This record gives sequence, structure tokens and C-alpha cells, in this order.
Amino acid sequence: MASHVVGYPRMGPKRELKFALESFWDGKSSAADLEAVAKDLRASIWKQMADAGVTLIPSNTFSYYDQVLDTTALLGAVPPRYGWTGGNVGLDTYFSMARGNATKHAMEMTKWFDTNYHFIVPELGPETKFSYSSQKAVNEYREAKQLGIETVPVLVGPVTYLQLSKAEKSAPKGFDLLSLLDSILPVYKEVIRELKEAGAKWVQLDEPILVLDLEASKLEAFKKAYSFLGADLGGVKLLLETYFADIPAAAYKTIIGLEHVSAIGVDLVRGAKTLNLIKEFGLSGKTLFAGLVDGRNIWANDLAVSVTVIEELQQALGKENVVVSTSCSLLHSAVDLKNETKLDAELKSWLAFAAQKLLEVVALASAAAGKKDEELFAANASAQASRRSSPRVHNKAVQEATAALKTSDHRRATPVGTRLEEQQKHLNLPILPTTTIGSFPQTPEIRRVRREVKSKKISEEDYEKAIKAEIDSVVKLQEDLDIDVLVHGEPERNDMVEYFGEQLEGFCFSANGWVQSYGSRCVKPPIIFGDVSRPKAMTVFWSQYAQSVTKHPMKGMLTGPVTILNWSFVRNDQPRSETCYQIALAIKDEVEDLEAGGITVIQIDEAALREGLPLRKSEQADYQNWAVHGFRITTCGVKDSTQIHTHMCYSNFNDIIHSIIDMDADVITIENSRSDEKLLSVFREGVQYGAGIGPGVYDIHSPRIPSTEEMAERARKMLAVLESKVLWINPDCGLKTRKYAEVVPALTNMVNAAKQLRAELAK
Repeated sequence: MASHVVGYPRMGPKRELKFALESFWDGKSSAADLEAVAKDLRASIWKQMADAGVTLIPSNTFSYYDQVLDTTALLGAVPPRYGWTGGNVGLDTYFSMARGNATKHAMEMTKWFDTNYHFIVPELGPETKFSYSSQKAVNEYREAKQLGIETVPVLVGPVTYLQLSKAEKSAPKGFDLLSLLDSILPVYKEVIRELKEAGAKWVQLDEPILVLDLEASKLEAFKKAYSFLGADLGGVKLLLETYFADIPAAAYKTIIGLEHVSAIGVDLVRGAKTLNLIKEFGLSGKTLFAGLVDGRNIWANDLAVSVTVIEELQQALGKENVVVSTSCSLLHSAVDLKNETKLDAELKSWLAFAAQKLLEVVALASAAAGKKDEELFAANASAQASRRSSPRVHNKAVQEATAALKTSDHRRATPVGTRLEEQQKHLNLPILPTTTIGSFPQTPEIRRVRREVKSKKISEEDYEKAIKAEIDSVVKLQEDLDIDVLVHGEPERNDMVEYFGEQLEGFCFSANGWVQSYGSRCVKPPIIFGDVSRPKAMTVFWSQYAQSVTKHPMKGMLTGPVTILNWSFVRNDQPRSETCYQIALAIKDEVEDLEAGGITVIQIDEAALREGLPLRKSEQADYQNWAVHGFRITTCGVKDSTQIHTHMCYSNFNDIIHSIIDMDADVITIENSRSDEKLLSVFREGVQYGAGIGPGVYDIHSPRIPSTEEMAERARKMLAVLESKVLWINPDCGLKTRKYAEVVPALTNMVNAAKQLRAELAK
């Protein structure tokens, strides 16, 4: 039986690509240096898969930034503002689209379906001209072939590409992006034809849009696209790959009827209902790539259970028509468990990172072919049993406390308008108050201090002294800039989720379990393996110190339960809602300790609230109910005079605006500028929002520094749909990844924009 992997992490086991990219962006290395690192990484990844025994190995899953941006380059769909004049899309143009440059803003970035991976949103319109402008897919196929490794080139499918795009600003209202399908298909056809000529036997087209609830007209687009792409392609087979959820019945019936598609890939981890469709309707003679090994989590596969599913599939479709695969790309998993030296043996036996998942795929394929590794399966069964019964997983007191939460909706008793009036009595903020989102630049010196205290090279006393000095510096900077509500800059924190997880029971941490979030940005998600509780206060000491050195209001900074959940590798042995409520109780205790410690403004970030929204509409209401309830649990015990902020970023929030209102925060800061102020359309359509709100006035993920007037103009657009008494002025997101040379002038301009607008309003 064949084995297949949808995709693989591209950063490298030691984040080699991250460091090469950042060196190149900083002008410390050349394009040739970057390309050499990339080539070595690709070769090592292909060799690793071949050595593991994977028979259908993906290529063109490597990217310098993002696979959707790669597709934009392939199609030559470069927005005119970047001055591209045709030919191959080079690195300068490519990175300008991703990151912006000194004069041009970056393209919008948003979440890839319901993951924490971000993609660069294409900007298309009726005047967009498409041309074959990047030979990356063909070049990488040939590169692997020269190493003696046959691969399956992977492309983002044409319908998904268009459906994830947005209409450019000059496009007429209601412009149908699918009207461009006829224009891009010839480019796709040319790429596939070149791959065939280079020797490719399979081409994988990723169409995850199929797991959404698509109307009939969009399903018709698949018929048109794959009829065109598959015609006259003898010798190369098309694999249509889906993932992240089950496929709706109408979509399933459509794709099994696509004449020129040889195989369908399905996610049988998050889309287990698709199994029923397979049994009921078959596959019309196509091959099934069965995604049984979870590409989005790090738990070891229950091999015995998976073999049972394979046997069911073989019975329904025939043994020759089933290929074992991953549920989605392993891009969303950590890279290799062998690099983890601090996790104990029992915990490691419960886990499988990307490298181990390759072995699971091969082991399942071998077992299905009658070559079961009895020793491996016995060890796997023992580890599964150990995890189910381990006392470190289960805490009765936590479970009882969580069960008791179901008796209340945990709403604050006083309406938000009344609370804001009470808060203003002591905060005494000006109209259009300014603030930042939480983090300030993490300098090499601060990172060194954190490393050295962890490795015991410096004492706790020296560490505390260094962190206090950094807080002093950040506070003074904000005072000098005349910012109204301050933050302490979070110098003690490595990551907004990891920092809290390290102090909570039920979490463990990898040393090298990095996962790409966007570009060179990697995160190291905590692993939630057991019931969650808070042994002691986590942030109170640093927040109290920061408040003690200023008369300005100082925000206590917390990460909310839904974001901690969605940005962790979460246990899969109980509902996610149960784990969320456990985290919420821990954060509730921290909120109340901050308030008791004199902190009167507390921000509870829920950056990932929208990210966890299920892809199928039928499942969304339940998620929104428990996620919003989880947030309200954290704030239900505070006084009316304590101002609760929350923050969200880089998702489409318009469709969950009523859930955001239902969170009942006093102030929400929310990403707005990079997404072309899409958020404001909600308020133009009449949604009433009575709490404080700060749609971001500048994009912190670009090195570009907007002018005072540019930020003021953004805020004027906000004032057209929001009352001045509720509007805050702030950046899109935290400043951790920026340099002070960028932050100081940007914040200076932001504060000046707020002052300019106050003067205009006073006239």
C-alpha cells in the first residue's frame, strides 16, 4: 500500500530558514546565501521522507514566506503598486508584497482557515493580468529528481486561490472573483504540462475550500476547472486534496464526479463524517488518500484504531484504491521529537511530531499491506493505555469546579456604559485615548537575560534587576511619547501563550517544537496534556512594579483562555470546551489577584477567538457560545471600576461581531489597518457597539512607518461610523517583532495623530 504526506514543515528542525530570512532582510547576507540554505533544507526534507519509507513525497511545499503568496507569484498577480513590470517575480517584489517596503504597504495577511498559520491575501480585479511568472514548482520537482527522489508537486488549487482572494479597491462593487477562473486556468495548465514533461506522475492540487458550505455556483467552478485542467493530460494524475473538516455531501458528490481527477484526499481526523459519505457513495473508481495521521496536533496516532478504519475503507473501495496519508500538511505540527531532551519518557511516548508522523503513515500502510510491525504496535498500545490512566492527566477538583460553571452565564451585572462612566472617574482619560497592545521590542539583550537565568548563568536577583530596568525604560519612553494608558512591555515573556502555560498545571513544553505562524515568525505551542489549574499568581509582581513607577494607568496583561487553547497543542481525550473552561478558571484567579494588587486596567487578549470558529456553519454557534462564555468567566468577579480590555488580530471578525459584543469587555483593540479597514464596514452597516473600541491605525508587521496624517485619516474614517467617546487610538498589534528605530517614530506619529484629531473635534 502506498503512503503519502500532504506537506511538511519548511522552517527546519532548528529554524534554519527563519534565521536565513532575517539575516537577508537585515542586509547581512545575500540572496545566494538565502537560496543555499533553502536548497539544503529542501534536500534534507525530501531525503528524510524517502528514508522513512514514504512513497508519495510532496514537493513545492517549501516557501520563503507563504504558499498562497507563491501562487500569486506563479500567476503574475502582483498588485500594480509594487512596480513589477513582468518576467519572473523576484525576491524583492515577493518580499515587498509580504512585508511592505519603505514606500508601499504590504498585502493583507489573515488566518489560513481555522489554523494559526497566516497567508498573504491576493488582491485581484477585472483588470488583473495573469501570466506564468514563477517556475518554482517545476524547478523544485527537478531539484528533487536530481537527488533521485520522485515527488508529487503541490499547488494551491485554482478555486481555493480565487475564493481566498479579495477584490482590489478599484474593482466594482460585488465583483465575482470566480469570474477570473477562465483567466488563471491556462497558467495552471501550463504549469501542469511542464511538470508532466519533467516526469511528474502525480500533481496535488490543494482545495481546502471544499470543506466550507459552498453554494451550487461555486461547486460548478470545480467542474469547469478540473475538466479544463485534466483534459489532454495523459500520463499525469491529479490528486484533489482537502483538509481541516468533513466535506459537505453536495461537495463530495461533485468531486467524485470529476472525470479527470484520479484521487481525492480527505481529512479523517477533523472530518470523520466524510467516512460515512465514502461508504454511502463510494469514490467512482478514484483512489482515496485517507488522512488518518493528524497533521495539526502532536499526539501519537492510535495505530490499532486507524488500522480498523483502513480495513473499513478497503472493504468499501478495494485494497488497491486506498492510500494512507496525513490529515493535512504537517506544517502545523512541530518538527522532530528526537530534539526534545527535557520531556520525560512517559510524556514522549504519548507524542508524535512531524518526523514521527512520517513513520506512523508508513507503519499504517505496511500493516494494511499485511506487514504489521507487532513490536511497534504493542508499544503504541501501551502508550495509549498509559495516557488514558495516568494520574498526571486527571484532577478531580478541577473537573468538579469546571462542571459547576454550567450553572451560570457569568455576565457582569452592570451594563458597559455605566461601567465606563465609573472607570472614567478615576482614569480621567482624554477623548481618543492612546495605548499600545502590550509587548515592546524584545532586544537581543533581553533575550540573553532570559536565556541566562534559565541556564542559571545569572542569578534571579540579577535577572530581576535587568527586567526592572527594561520596564523602567519602556515606561519612561511611553511617558515621553505622551501615551495615555501604558504597558510594561512584557520583557519577562518569551511568548504570550508559553509564558502562561509554563506556570499552569496540566501543561508541558518542548524545547524545539517550533511551528511557523507567518513568514519567519515561529511559535512554540504549549502542550496541554492534563487538567489545568493555577498554583500561584503569574503576572502580579511585574504589573505591580510597573504601576509603581508611573502615575499613568498601567495595563495588567493576560492571555485569554480561548487564545491559550487555540494556540496550544490541546489534549484530544475530552471536548475542547472543557479544557477552555479549566483555563478560564485559572485566568479568573489571576484577574482578581491583579485587581486586588491595585491594577485597574486589565487586558485579556483573545487574538485567536475567530481562529477557532469551526469551518462548518452548523457547528459555529456552539463554539461561539462556549468560547465567549469562557472569556466572561475570567472577568465576572471584578468591580465596575476595573476596566477590562481585550485584543484581537488578523482574522475576519465581521461575521462574529455579535459574539465579540457578547464578550462584554469594556474596551476592545482590534487589527484594522492591514486589512484595509474591513472591520469598519460592520459599523457602516448599522451594528451598534457601546463599549470602547480601538481599530488599529497602523500595521506593526511591516517596517514601514506611516505618517501622522495617514494615521489621522484612518481615525477619521473610524469617527465616521463610531462615536468619539468610545474610540481609542492604537497600533494593530503588539510591538515585539519590531525594532525601536521603527517603534519610536511610529508611536510618535500615532500620538500626534490623536492630538490633531482632538483639536479638530474641539473646534
